[in-house]
Amino acid sequence: MKNNLFTGVATAIVTPFDKKGEVDFFALKNLIEFNIQNGVKALVVCGTTGEASTLNYEERTSVIKFSANCVGDRIPLIAGVGSNNYYSTIKLLTDAEPFVNGFLIVTPYYNKTTQIGLQKIFSLYAQKTDKPIIAYNVPSRTGLNFSPETYKKLQGK
Repeated sequence: MKNNLFTGVATAIVTPFDKKGEVDFFALKNLIEFNIQNGVKALVVCGTTGEASTLNYEERTSVIKFSANCVGDRIPLIAGVGSNNYYSTIKLLTDAEPFVNGFLIVTPYYNKTTQIGLQKIFSLYAQKTDKPIIAYNVPSRTGLNFSPETYKKLQGK
């Protein structure tokens, strides 16, 4: 897995919705600008804070592309592309790659894999991109803990 995506504070921002239940892109742009103007060093969109598990594919890709357009080259943009489905994660990773600086990928929720399984799947993700991947460990949400030993193995240590 690759390193050096950013140093400092990265903010995971929410995906705002309007009264019709659609993504509120005006509010999203305001959130992005507020964070950049206040010194964050990177932004994360479509993570768990950004309602990734409840957004459909089209919503996720539109949020990622819109955010990339707003951010430009001012700070790194990290996209949450993980899911409990390998092929869905790969599709989103591949489609988002031209727009982002790196990826946040959650351990496969619901499908409780082993540490060896985690190592294999994250190795496969890393083979699909040259961009850095943040392995997102949220045991309370996924029922699975990404052990430090597994992470070290992915780092080649």
